[in-house]
Amino acid sequence: MQSIAPLWLWGFFVATVVVALFIDFVVLRKQGAHEVGFKEAVNWSLVWVAVSFAFNGLFWWAVRDSTGDTELANTKSLEFLTGYLIEKSLAVDNIFVFLMIFTYFAVPPAYQKRVLMIGIIGAIVLRTIMILAGGWLLQQFHWILYLFGAFLLLTGIKMWWAAGQEPDLESNPALKLLRRLMPVSKRFDGENFFTVENGRRIATPLLLVICLVGVTDVIFAVDSIPAIFAITTDPFIVLTSNVFAILGLRAMYFLLAAVASKFHLLSYGLAIILVFIGSKMLLIDVVKIPVLVSLGAVVAILAATMLISVKTAPKIAAPRS
Repeated sequence: MQSIAPLWLWGFFVATVVVALFIDFVVLRKQGAHEVGFKEAVNWSLVWVAVSFAFNGLFWWAVRDSTGDTELANTKSLEFLTGYLIEKSLAVDNIFVFLMIFTYFAVPPAYQKRVLMIGIIGAIVLRTIMILAGGWLLQQFHWILYLFGAFLLLTGIKMWWAAGQEPDLESNPALKLLRRLMPVSKRFDGENFFTVENGRRIATPLLLVICLVGVTDVIFAVDSIPAIFAITTDPFIVLTSNVFAILGLRAMYFLLAAVASKFHLLSYGLAIILVFIGSKMLLIDVVKIPVLVSLGAVVAILAATMLISVKTAPKIAAPRS
């Protein structure tokens, strides 16, 4: 698969991810199980966004330095930024599902951090495999873009109709299967995935949560990866924008969990984005939509949805004295 990124930038990207995971999984682990507050979530979210933008700046410089073409560097940098924003946007819907899972199992906030940290590693590995496989398939069979486009279009329509409806986790087939496969304790045992009851080693509810988070990662990867292939087929841009969006997932979860009720219309905005990206893929050989237009459309849709959500957020009745 051809990529405009020089080999040393691939190495730098891998090193950056390793260092980021070291910080997130080793250094922060010393904090132990604790509830991540709003201020901490905001600070870490800003850190991950800053790291992503800094990497995009380095990518712009590397492309310009290797090709001598500033316009090409601008285009590729915009592709990264658009892909990053799309992945961040779709991750919001992913986070709302995580929130539903944690609420259903009544996972204490202090234990949620570990679940999300493990989920991030699984998501990075899974998406790397899917992106490399998808890039190879697109290189061999151009018509697969049309399949991706149709899938995103239908997914967007389905998301629009499902928005606002309360999901029924109890009827989730994955949850039913897991409960049949393993005995599960009714109580948590700290951050442990297994506990001993009556001399028998059984799973804790936290293991079920991890499994459901993994299933959710698979489902959303199937949605989000085709979306970024509508922006670019360069495997480096697809992979890096995906991974940098995922690295900030844990912090973004705790940030959005605190304000989830204010963005109750966000699923409608994400549905419109999927329909837009799907339509773009279906028309890719007929109408060439510039990257800057795609970026502007995504930003405008998100901004409008969030603004309308805030203005129409349900009023919380004040407690009676």
